[in-house]
Amino acid sequence: MGWQFNSDKPIYLQICDRISRDIISEVYPSGQQLPSVRDLAVRAGVNPNTMQKAMAELEQSGLVTSHRTSGRYVTKDRTMLEKLKHDLISGGVEAFFEAMEHLGIKPSETLALIQNKLESEEA
Repeated sequence: MGWQFNSDKPIYLQICDRISRDIISEVYPSGQQLPSVRDLAVRAGVNPNTMQKAMAELEQSGLVTSHRTSGRYVTKDRTMLEKLKHDLISGGVEAFFEAMEHLGIKPSETLALIQNKLESEEA
């Protein structure tokens, strides 16, 4: 079964996001070789050309490096990986607070909801 995509943005960018999250969560650890474009395309349920475009984008960002004869590898640059992780977390937090604000929930109420959730999970 393929990955889930939506119509909000181009599929190749959604693939980039998915692989970036997989790298941050160490599905693909630092320095590890990535599956081939064909294999990833089959897993995602997309055309290999779409996957190739996503991989080229990841290479351009420096998150993935290409070795002509042996494939693509996750960067070993820990600083880049930490920055990506921080950026993903910050983006998620920002989106969460924007959604709460859109619902008319004040920051203090949001904080109380978060505290209640954490306390209920600790119990």
